[in-house]
Amino acid sequence: MTTPLLTTEETPAGLPGHFPAGTIAPEYRLTGEPGIGMSGTDPAGVFRDIDDADHAYWSRARSFVQNEVLPVIGGFWERAEYPLQLFRRMGQLDLLRDGVHVDGFAPMSKMAAGLVSMEICRGDGSLGTVISVQGGLALRSIAYCGSQAQKDRWLTSLATGEEYGAFALTEPTHGSDSVGLETTAVRTYGGFLLNGEKKWIGNGSIGGVSVVWARAEDGQVHGYLVPQDSPGYTATTIEGKASLRAIWQAHIRLSDVFVPADNELPNAISFKDTARVLQATRLSVAWGAVGHATACYETAVQYAAQRVQFGRPLAASQIVQERLARMQSELVTMQLMVMQMTRLDEAGELTKAQASLAKFTCTRTARTIAANARDLLGGNGILVANRVARHMADIEAIHTYEGTETIQALIIGRSITGISAFN
Repeated sequence: MTTPLLTTEETPAGLPGHFPAGTIAPEYRLTGEPGIGMSGTDPAGVFRDIDDADHAYWSRARSFVQNEVLPVIGGFWERAEYPLQLFRRMGQLDLLRDGVHVDGFAPMSKMAAGLVSMEICRGDGSLGTVISVQGGLALRSIAYCGSQAQKDRWLTSLATGEEYGAFALTEPTHGSDSVGLETTAVRTYGGFLLNGEKKWIGNGSIGGVSVVWARAEDGQVHGYLVPQDSPGYTATTIEGKASLRAIWQAHIRLSDVFVPADNELPNAISFKDTARVLQATRLSVAWGAVGHATACYETAVQYAAQRVQFGRPLAASQIVQERLARMQSELVTMQLMVMQMTRLDEAGELTKAQASLAKFTCTRTARTIAANARDLLGGNGILVANRVARHMADIEAIHTYEGTETIQALIIGRSITGISAFN
């Protein structure tokens, strides 16, 4: 609700404690939905036929975001503080699994996982990244590549948020060129010695277990479960980030870290296994981009209705309506894409190129929507409390991780032409 401006009659000039008209800043409500139908965030009815089980996950995530995340997350983001209570709460609500099957838990479809990712990122990108790291990468690595004993040890505690998981692949000099990683695993009595460095590892410095990918003596990439309190494992939280400030990423140094033989992932025997985990999370990132774009769009709609300039709401201006129409069109395009790609994924038909197309399109489009929303909010658009600036910054991170725009374009280009341009 907009706070009414004081009139000159109510604020006589020169009296102590009184001010001229127009100096009281209005307050804007920018955290709810802008409406239903064409004025809402699902104008094309893309989500109208979501089944009850999937909708239950979505509703639970929506309630969590509205009631527990939005009231506090701006402060955590601004202070670069990890909201561990919200992390654990997502575990209690069964929102961390990213669709990975865990014995004893209710089924969570790929569609439900996508809707949860979208909704959590609508609230905050750092919390969306928590799901990508904890469930999409660490939990999925163990579920796909682990032994039964490893699954029994880790899957439930990671799914509930009782313990933390990290996915240590990226290195200081190997980001997009992750297949060329240099961290080594050398066999020794009773296990392996790991040496090397990893960077940008979410959850890598908060305790728990890191799934470390290293090159073994056979020349192939293998996976290892490394408790973060292992001797020789040193993790430094990366500071000074302008994006995803409410999750901690780490620079990890591994110096003769001993890993027992039982901690080697038996079904992670080449980079193809690593890539299988990464591909499964790529679509989740596209869903997250839809969530960020939704937050920016609904904020722009709400602000345009409340902000008065030249004696009328911004929403009464033709140029503002054209901009909102364009943003809505782009949002629906993203929604349709993730829905179709998820249907293909559930049918077992999603290709690597299609997953890349979803991430490529959705993160690019989310950037455009965020830029338009920030511009529409004017000076208020750079305030963290008004949501858009925070989402705009966080989109920059998801645009890069899980494969940069360039890498996605090369995957798509190879599928179009039949020619690999990676080398």
